Amino acid sequence: MKKKVTVFGSFVVDLMGRAPHLPVPGETVKGNFFKQGPGGKGFNQGVAAHKSGADLVMITKLGRDSMAEVALNAMDELEMNKDYLFFSEKYTTGIALILVDENTSENAILIVPGACADITDEDIASVKQTILESSFLLLQLEINQDANEKVAKFAKENNIKVIVNTAPYQPVSDEFLNGVYLVTPNEVEAEGLTGIKVVDESSAEEAAKVFFSKGVQNVIITLGNKGAYINNRKISKIVPAYEVNTVDTTGAGDAFNGGLVAALAEGKSLYDAVLFANAVAALSVQKLGTTPSMPTRTETDEFIANQN
Repeated sequence: MKKKVTVFGSFVVDLMGRAPHLPVPGETVKGNFFKQGPGGKGFNQGVAAHKSGADLVMITKLGRDSMAEVALNAMDELEMNKDYLFFSEKYTTGIALILVDENTSENAILIVPGACADITDEDIASVKQTILESSFLLLQLEINQDANEKVAKFAKENNIKVIVNTAPYQPVSDEFLNGVYLVTPNEVEAEGLTGIKVVDESSAEEAAKVFFSKGVQNVIITLGNKGAYINNRKISKIVPAYEVNTVDTTGAGDAFNGGLVAALAEGKSLYDAVLFANAVAALSVQKLGTTPSMPTRTETDEFIANQN
């Protein structure tokens, strides 16, 4: 039986331009391609969970501006619940300026979080009841951290399983991690939070032990095209990634996390949830973009069946 999932996190509008090379300071470069669309780690993960079949509550904050329409239109198109959106009277909707070198695929990104970095105590109070009705709460580090800490504390006190995707990397307190059901860093974030350079299964296990010492219950470390390392204190192993033709890895981690929480909410074991999340991520990297690349549940199930 599916149980409700709450994703509490960021929304930004992605403004992506491609050009022959990235500009240096003072230089104007003529680009060849532009695309605008919904983004932000929280929103991407919410879309991935929703399209994977989760009974989703998406909580984020927008401005009172035209950029907010990008979120609202996307949610309408995907038939996502819009009842738990906050609106700022002070800040604009967040944006990400993404410059891509079309020859090397190198990029330069400037994120202005705007409204989603101003989630207040009043905002949190207004959604406590719906969080109480959830089985899982998925967080990232792209909103104001004091809001993350308050909502995580509330969830843990009420026995709701908190999953923290530790991206984008920033230092967090041991108090924030203590009692968390699951953390899902990549190798870089795992090293930043534990001091252990993760290069293989053995070093991933050492990093997991540091997370356990901080009070985290389960650990998954995503390893890009190598797959994902899982440690639930019984299993300690790397679950290999699916081999696919990669077009765009942007948003692969978000696809993984959204698929993971959807699978866990259905009652899958942590190991089986990682297998499912690996498939969601594998499908996402075969398309351009973030939110548009998230696969449907039917696509994921068919992919897994064909692989097996």
